[in-house]
Amino acid sequence: MTEYKHSVSLDVSKCKGCTHCLKRCPTEAIRIREGKADINSKKCIDCGECIRVCPYKAKKAVYDPLDTMENYKYKIALPAPTLYGQFDHLDDIDFVIQGLLDMGFDDVYEVAKAAEIVTEYTRHYLHKEGLKKPVISSACPVVVRLISTRFPFLCENVMPILPPVEVAGKLAKEKAKKEHPELSDEDIGCFFISPCPAKVSYVKNSFAGEKSYVDEVLSISDVYFKLVSYMNKIDAPEASCESGMVGVSWAVAGGESTAVFNDKYLAADGIENVIKVLDQIDNSDFPELEFVELNACNGGCVGGVMTVANPYIAKARIQSLKRYLPVSPNSHSADGSVPDYVMMPELEYEPTSPLSKDRKEAMRMMADIQEIRKDLPDLDCGSCGAPTCAAFAEDIVRGETCADECVVFMRQVFHDYIARHQMRMEEEAEKRRNGNS
Repeated sequence: MTEYKHSVSLDVSKCKGCTHCLKRCPTEAIRIREGKADINSKKCIDCGECIRVCPYKAKKAVYDPLDTMENYKYKIALPAPTLYGQFDHLDDIDFVIQGLLDMGFDDVYEVAKAAEIVTEYTRHYLHKEGLKKPVISSACPVVVRLISTRFPFLCENVMPILPPVEVAGKLAKEKAKKEHPELSDEDIGCFFISPCPAKVSYVKNSFAGEKSYVDEVLSISDVYFKLVSYMNKIDAPEASCESGMVGVSWAVAGGESTAVFNDKYLAADGIENVIKVLDQIDNSDFPELEFVELNACNGGCVGGVMTVANPYIAKARIQSLKRYLPVSPNSHSADGSVPDYVMMPELEYEPTSPLSKDRKEAMRMMADIQEIRKDLPDLDCGSCGAPTCAAFAEDIVRGETCADECVVFMRQVFHDYIARHQMRMEEEAEKRRNGNS
């Protein structure tokens, strides 16, 4: 099994050992060891929450630099719909597309365009018989990885349709080869301009077991400032935008699900809300739902940590920009079928760190954890370096730490010691007094 390549990294030199990331990590992947944060790569889902809350900028997103454009003869930009919400007073997407071309890209294929194609295929897919409902969108890679590591009974619910960025990469390369038959596969580079690090992990780990059609992932924050300088020089861009309201709406929470034309849907954003919804679906608390759209970032992709604009401002800009667009000019399925090229294998459950492969040993360790928890204060203060007392007890049983790391527990031990010492001193003083009398 190949090692999972993460897109969230830790700069140990900047880490102060505070507990901000420890308490906010949704999968309890972070510990504080020897005064520094330590990320468990098996549990990390690259949601970027630690990047968002770290006051010392010790966590950062890993992505490809702009100079990787030099590695390809023919460069295709794949702008996420979120990119359009980063610019103030933007009323024409053509300015963004023209700016990208002026930056050095040979072509631009809008991910919003591919999103409309995926939306159409989603409508057709939901009409298939025998589906396990509710169907959960596969667009957010954080949600997909979260389900694969934590919710084994929901893996069948994940829609086996590739996300728009992958469809965009495939169609963009096909277009390039058709227009430029002299180009080889190695000559063409697809550059996704991403709002979040999870998309980087998606590409680098060859999602669905195959090589991604996306070659490099750039950060919106990296592209933005250079792109603005080119956009400011444009007087009248060529009409080149091919996406509509439906595709651009994917940038914000609820944009995907409302376009499915199904009343029995739910849209939730923010990783904590996502986990709550998945827990309730896992417990069959939503029997009437047919489609679920989940976004790990607050507000949807506009809340990604690799963006520039405030997510709420970006959302308002997207809503304003939609007024100038057609509803959905892209259609690829006249007969109502879903082509094989957009389908991916069913999601498989991959537990991150079981207590033990041996069932009896795992049961014994679980019993030990419960016994240790009885002596812990259940304050979940994080002073021990674990996010909760339950996680701390598990770390003790795994041999990763020891009980004396619990400040509250050791304080009680110290108080008990002092009390016993004072009692002995009083007893000795009493004996001396009795002896003297």
